[in-house]
Amino acid sequence: MKVYPIKRENIESDSFTCKSCGETYNHSLMKMNLNVCPKCQYHYPVTAYDRISMITDSNSFSEFNKCLTSVDPLSFPEYKDKLVSDKKKTSLYDGVITGEASIGGYPVVICVMDSRFRMGSMGSAVGEKITRSIEESLKTRKPLIIFSASGGARMQEGILSLMQMAKTSGALEKLNYEKILFVSVLTNPTTGGVSASFASLGDINIAEPQALIGFAGRRIIEQTIREELPENFQTSEFLLEHGQLDMVVNRSALRHSLTTILKIHHLNFKECLER
Repeated sequence: MKVYPIKRENIESDSFTCKSCGETYNHSLMKMNLNVCPKCQYHYPVTAYDRISMITDSNSFSEFNKCLTSVDPLSFPEYKDKLVSDKKKTSLYDGVITGEASIGGYPVVICVMDSRFRMGSMGSAVGEKITRSIEESLKTRKPLIIFSASGGARMQEGILSLMQMAKTSGALEKLNYEKILFVSVLTNPTTGGVSASFASLGDINIAEPQALIGFAGRRIIEQTIREELPENFQTSEFLLEHGQLDMVVNRSALRHSLTTILKIHHLNFKECLER
């Protein structure tokens, strides 16, 4: 499964050529189609703020922990410079945006990862922001929704990055104990330590079509087990077929699907209170 980013030269020109099927479109058409190819339905990445605009009710999003950012705890070569470069390029402080919003009139706590910042990798700041969002959901009893888009744990932070897997998973267990809804939405790609921690722990796990989802790379797995894997291995459709996902939903239908899930959860919760 290949990941085709939308290149800057395509954004700045009048036309966009799909790297998956080869069709060429006016870029405004791609934007209207939510960065999904009208022909082959390949889902290109979207920025975190664009995703929030697509999913949440108008003017309902309120960001928190915006300025939380990673430092360079291991004095890793060139890491500081790369952080500065990504901050300038994306206008983000790190690889996830967190806050409160409403979807279809239902209040939620929402986290949206942005693959433009260090490939959405999870360092200390990303893990902390997600954990604080879980704690906010626990405090307010609002459902939690996390959109994952990540290459995994951030190697420049070593064990401190890997610790975020346990930290986020432990926080989610508290949410589970209190029976507060957590919906995980996995987008292309969701891999490594993110797929092996909070991204796979939703009460409901949803993915966009053709998304690459997995822990280790295909080549490493094939070399380890000495077997050839199916062509669609580690795609959202493969995971759905094997029971690791609950739904695969086109981007244009995600808002409606989330609204339906939140409505059902709200009605069930209300019914339980009335008993």
